[in-house]
Amino acid sequence: MRVYVRTGGRTRAGRRLDWVTLVVAANAPVQGLGVEARRIAGLCRAQGALSVSEIAAHLGLPPSAVKILVSALIDSGHLTVPPPPEHTDAPDIDLLREVLDGLRALRT
Repeated sequence: MRVYVRTGGRTRAGRRLDWVTLVVAANAPVQGLGVEARRIAGLCRAQGALSVSEIAAHLGLPPSAVKILVSALIDSGHLTVPPPPEHTDAPDIDLLREVLDGLRALRT
């Protein structure tokens, strides 16, 4: 089946998504969604957070089509993008300087 048929004729994602963008299923009903969109929402509901590339691999769909479908599902409220984790345990800047100095010393 051609990609534009799977995406409902859409040729571009409305959002900027990377292949590693994680998405999770929202609690929205899937009635009225197309077959591929239902498959994506169901997979995310069953598996939890998945990247765009993981969704494409699980369902055997072209990654470009998955980007378009995921973008539409985010816009419709069926999928959400979780906020990135907070890194409160950032490395100490002094430690990073020491590592950099050590690497420079190895080079000479």
